[in-house]
Amino acid sequence: MINRFFRKLSLIASDAALRNRVLFLVGALAAFRFLAAIPVPGVNRAALEQFFANNQFFGLLNVFSGGGLSQLSVVMLGVGPYITSSIIMQLATVIFPNIKRMYTEEGEAGRAKFIQISRGITIPLAIVQAFGFLELLTREGIIASLNPLSLVANVLLVSAGSILLMWLGELVTEFGVGNGVSLIIFAGIASRIPSGVSQALYAATLADIPSFLGFAALALVSVFAVVVVSDAERAIPIAYARQVRGAAMSSGAATYLPIRLLQAGVIPIIFALSLLLLPQMAFSVLSATGATWATAASTWYSGFVANPWEYGTVYFFLVILFTYFYTSITFEPTRVAENLQKTGAFIPGVRPGRETETFIENVVNRVTLPGAVFLGLLAVIPFIIQGLTGITALLIGGTALLIAVQVVLDLVQKIDAQISLREY
Repeated sequence: MINRFFRKLSLIASDAALRNRVLFLVGALAAFRFLAAIPVPGVNRAALEQFFANNQFFGLLNVFSGGGLSQLSVVMLGVGPYITSSIIMQLATVIFPNIKRMYTEEGEAGRAKFIQISRGITIPLAIVQAFGFLELLTREGIIASLNPLSLVANVLLVSAGSILLMWLGELVTEFGVGNGVSLIIFAGIASRIPSGVSQALYAATLADIPSFLGFAALALVSVFAVVVVSDAERAIPIAYARQVRGAAMSSGAATYLPIRLLQAGVIPIIFALSLLLLPQMAFSVLSATGATWATAASTWYSGFVANPWEYGTVYFFLVILFTYFYTSITFEPTRVAENLQKTGAFIPGVRPGRETETFIENVVNRVTLPGAVFLGLLAVIPFIIQGLTGITALLIGGTALLIAVQVVLDLVQKIDAQISLREY
């Protein structure tokens, strides 16, 4: 295995095109980390650290911002607005037949138009999210009170940073290796590990050694579980009918239809986070207007978020709900059954048409349940640990772990594909 690893490295170094792709990826991630170190004006560092230490929810949002939110950098929103706009467009395919037709039937031109619309939606979303975050952080005393001109300048600065990251991510996807948006999130997660380890070791005592060993064992088990579950799939056998062409008869081939356990990936977690974030942002903006009921609602919701058991329970069930919802959007048993019937394929023992659709739908529902529960447990691991031990600052949570492992697996597969292409 070691020899194979070094052989791949030598091939990457010797092939100019592949080497340039890898170097472009490294350069883009370095530019992102440089931007993430530039804070917006007027940040109270002590109040910021205290805020994130006591708020597990914003710690999760920091994962999707690529680590920029914890620094209140000019890219504090990360690629969050672009991810949200992509989710909105995917939901629109369910509501509007024209958008669904554009995405599924118009080929590359339709997908390019779909992505272009997503980019357009990202701009107003970035502005709204920037305003909401800045108002919330100003009310918490983390950012100095801003006059209208300074507020507009900061909103435009933060929005531009998010749009710049969206552009950078698409450049990585086109000219680098792997998915650029996912790699930006991964870079933010990985950047927190060295500082987190050093801070934990600096403050550690002999009494903390059992806790560190326990967390290390939990992390190793979690990584192993994520790798296994990410690759897990239910294979539905597919057979093809024999074809007669003149005097020749071709025997039917056999293959299988893979149903992945994590069909929806981390999208349900993003859905749940977005839904839970919306009330807090709305109450924060309304509280700035001086409305008494909004201030009371914001205080109640802040208390709800601070309770790891109540908030974690709601978060867990929302992840399960959105897993089923997103799977139903992205995987259509009706279309799969129609395509099988058109190509002369069938599931052994199941009649083509409606019975095939029902069979596939039942398999998807059964497979989705353990995947949804696994996602929910990964999402609430930090809240469980916080409720049991009182520790609010974890080095890396379940959601971040899931994203990191999946991004690394995808990057390795993409590099292997590029190497295999050049070897043959």
